[in-house]
Amino acid sequence: MSTLLHIDSSARSGGSISRELTASFAQQWQAKNPGGKIIHRDLAANALPHLSESLLGAYFTPADARSAEQAEVIKQSDALVDELLAADTIVIGVPMYNFAPPSTLKAWIDHVFRAGRTFKYTETGPVGLVTGKKAIIILSRGGKYSEGPMEALDFQGKYLKSALGFIGITDVELVVAEGVSMGEEAAKAAVADAQAKINAAV
Repeated sequence: MSTLLHIDSSARSGGSISRELTASFAQQWQAKNPGGKIIHRDLAANALPHLSESLLGAYFTPADARSAEQAEVIKQSDALVDELLAADTIVIGVPMYNFAPPSTLKAWIDHVFRAGRTFKYTETGPVGLVTGKKAIIILSRGGKYSEGPMEALDFQGKYLKSALGFIGITDVELVVAEGVSMGEEAAKAAVADAQAKINAAV
């Protein structure tokens, strides 16, 4: 059975372009995979805790040597990793906040980037363990960062594509809706262009 991991990170529950576009992708994916399963992870409605000393300690302690506290604190991280590993396709909605993804999405990354589970260290360097998956990252941003003087401030899509590649997800497509705060017509055109790319990607 095919599985889609659908992640939203916008702080807005309504009026969010990234949510609108991820929902469109998920709807089309379900239509093409009627027997498929969708796991929806809303990082705003159910924010994950940021890294703590106890969680870091649990990450680097073998499972059979963890304390009761470590075994408890790592349960959520293990569940998130299991969701990621179970998925064939991942769609992530990512608005740009202060030139970067929301901190809620960074928290998710900190929970699922786990040595021994999603990557491993070898004599020749780290190797990703999350392979054979397709990721579609839907980016929304008020200004234009694909080119021109603001390009140097784009720590959104480039970061996520590099990060996912580190754990082995190298089939990554960036769908960008930018300039959405530059007037109604610009916003409509940006969303329409992104929607066309989503239609082609499903």
